[in-house]
Amino acid sequence: MAEGILRVASGELLDIHSAGSDPSGYVHPLATQVMAEIGIDISAHSSKHMNEFLERGVHTVITVCGNADQACPTYPGQMARHHWGFDDPAHAEGTDEEKLAVFRRVRDEIKKVFEAYAAGWAGAQRGG
Repeated sequence: MAEGILRVASGELLDIHSAGSDPSGYVHPLATQVMAEIGIDISAHSSKHMNEFLERGVHTVITVCGNADQACPTYPGQMARHHWGFDDPAHAEGTDEEKLAVFRRVRDEIKKVFEAYAAGWAGAQRGG
């Protein structure tokens, strides 16, 4: 969800990729569903391991769940690191509606933070 939201919020300004320390191998269907509700299609996204990016130029690492900030390596040339500890909605329990409510809440929390983050980048690019 974070990748999809930041891609939309940053437009062409940033090159966004997501990966995890323990990827599931798939994008959770409820994540795809709640993102579609806000007009963001992540159905073609995939679950990737963070080591796939060790040979790439990574400017900023943003971690979003649990202890990911401790598990994530520092990449060659990395300039910045941020951690926002959102709940992992994949661990939600209860009825389907209760799980959906958790996915929606986390989606909205991510959206609020990442839209502000992208706006900060856009402001810096404009010189203010």
